[in-house]
Amino acid sequence: MSGPITLRATRRADIRAGSSAASSLLVLSRVIGTGILIVLLGFNLAAHAADAGVPPVNPYLADSFYPVAHGGSHQQDSLRVAGPEGTTRALRADEIQYVHTGPGFFGASTSSPYVDGRRVIWGNGLDRIVKIDYQTYAIVATQMLEGVPHYDEAHAQEAIDYFDENNDGLLAQIKAFKEAQKLRTLASVYTVLDHTNTYFIANKNGYIEAFGDTIAGDPHSGIELKRRFDFPESLTGFGMGINMTYDGWLVLVTEHGYLLALKPDFSEYRISRLQHAEGAEHKATRSPGYGWVRNAPAIGKDGGVYVASQEYMHKVVWDGDQFRTAESDGAWAVHYDNTWGHGTGATPSLMGFGPEADRLVVITDGNPRMNLVLYWRDEIPADWQGLPGQHRRVAGVLAVTMGEQNLSEIQSEQSVVVEGYGALVVNNMPRNIPWYFPERASGLLLSFLGSNPKHQPYGVQKFVWQAQTNELQNAWVNNGVSSPSTVPIVSQLNNKVYLVGARDNQWTLESMDWHSGEAQFHYLIGGQRYNPLYSGTLLDEDGRVHYGTPWGRVRLDPKT
Repeated sequence: MSGPITLRATRRADIRAGSSAASSLLVLSRVIGTGILIVLLGFNLAAHAADAGVPPVNPYLADSFYPVAHGGSHQQDSLRVAGPEGTTRALRADEIQYVHTGPGFFGASTSSPYVDGRRVIWGNGLDRIVKIDYQTYAIVATQMLEGVPHYDEAHAQEAIDYFDENNDGLLAQIKAFKEAQKLRTLASVYTVLDHTNTYFIANKNGYIEAFGDTIAGDPHSGIELKRRFDFPESLTGFGMGINMTYDGWLVLVTEHGYLLALKPDFSEYRISRLQHAEGAEHKATRSPGYGWVRNAPAIGKDGGVYVASQEYMHKVVWDGDQFRTAESDGAWAVHYDNTWGHGTGATPSLMGFGPEADRLVVITDGNPRMNLVLYWRDEIPADWQGLPGQHRRVAGVLAVTMGEQNLSEIQSEQSVVVEGYGALVVNNMPRNIPWYFPERASGLLLSFLGSNPKHQPYGVQKFVWQAQTNELQNAWVNNGVSSPSTVPIVSQLNNKVYLVGARDNQWTLESMDWHSGEAQFHYLIGGQRYNPLYSGTLLDEDGRVHYGTPWGRVRLDPKT
């Protein structure tokens, strides 16, 4: 047999029944042959199922690999699709697809297949909502938003040209500040695409909107506002994240610690508040985005809703009608270290599924050099003795060190990436911060100037939970890879971590081995047009990488 073998995605519908590795193996065997499958994938997937299990698919989300931020209600950033294979080289122009969408397109959601098999990708940013054709990556519908400035390609090109010419020094920093200022009016980062292909946007100004196709069943028809839900007076604070329960309710958390459960038709809602949220409206530590709650919730199939506030990791129980916050109902709130003062930058990620798995939830804490922290998310095992100086619910704590760099400060603005019992974090603290730079402005060195070798951070670190010994361990550190601002993603089917990195002031796609941390190859993408600017590194149903840039979206389609 000769020639490369390309592994493609299993359909979510094929793995929905039981969400087991066995069903995925069956589907793949029909595609590439049973013998090849066993050699390439079988042992790893079987081990995965025996150890941590497979997260259940939420049937109320769109039938795709990326219907909500971080890939699913569990918020793992780990997908059952094979990403690119290759060797280090520069991508050709025909392998890079770029579309201008205006600023602020940090994420995008892929629809369920329509009746004719077509899909679209929904996205929204500062000034518009778009639908992008899944096959061609061309924009097929746009709805401009009212009440905000509109940005054309000429503005985008001027900024791209400027940063290609100069992304270092005071003048570049001033230019970056001006470009970043427009994002202060961005009102709708968090979205959900449900199984009806309805696109829900949580606006920070106090409402949720539902958008859909102007012609039902036609993915290339226009975009139409279907309905709007205005927050009641009792629900205060910017919406900091939206997700969906496994019985089909939207769940939103605000920076003031309020929880909203909302039926998708907006006919009913419930409101609750997290424990320890008293006075949360006065606890913002920086500009917007640094309130008492900073990130979205993770949601389990059993109704557990997991939220990280400024000093506490919370579990609230959704019983199908109400939020429960009492310990007798299975809820809890446990303190974590926050000497940095700004809380965690991580969205909680769920780890461990199935009857025999250790069921955990993972965050990073609020120390200047952060720790990875694991909590037992359900009943604490009876034989668990606890860790010295920690609440008994804490299952593991280890410092993020990035190995030989010996950094005094390491913080990540990304969710912890989880696959199986592995948990991965990146370093998002810029190097060589100018003396005149205020702390709150250091993000400019990672965003619009993030590829500059003078400031770009280095370091990717993976931890592993050893279920046999109930111990959190360091797995590996790679200090040769830089991830200035992007959220990495794991391909379960070829055991790779992908992220948008930078080398020699050019943006790259980096591929690393999930098990060893070895850098396998990288693709040179290009200059400042391809800056990821805090967007997620996503994989589509065919294993192509796509992500947001300061002024558009890009998809990488390497030809093997």
